[in-house]
Amino acid sequence: MDCPAGAPAIRVLAMPADTNPSGDIFGGWLLSQMDIAGATVAVERSAGRVVTIAVEGMSFLKPVHVGDLVSFYAVIEKTGRTSIRVRIDAWAKRGRTGSEERVTEGVFTYVAIDEDRRARPLPNV
Repeated sequence: MDCPAGAPAIRVLAMPADTNPSGDIFGGWLLSQMDIAGATVAVERSAGRVVTIAVEGMSFLKPVHVGDLVSFYAVIEKTGRTSIRVRIDAWAKRGRTGSEERVTEGVFTYVAIDEDRRARPLPNV
């Protein structure tokens, strides 16, 4: 599988502070970066605030290492009346070799909310 075309939703450098006791990047760090990437496209589509309501099928395919440049690609798979389902793929550009590998994938669901934090309909596109 080739790295997706187009710009990633976010791109982050994996740092030493983000490691687990084994020296690999902590899975929780990857999860939070994926949530930020997915929320970026969900906020744009909803034209406002969103909340994460579900994370489905999260798969850690390969480890991420300190010094890897991790790109998070987020694509809207489906929209409902108030919800947005986003597929997120994380690709690591290896710091030492420059090779790119898909390292994590998952599907996140967001709901658009209003100022009272209640679900609101998505705007028409």
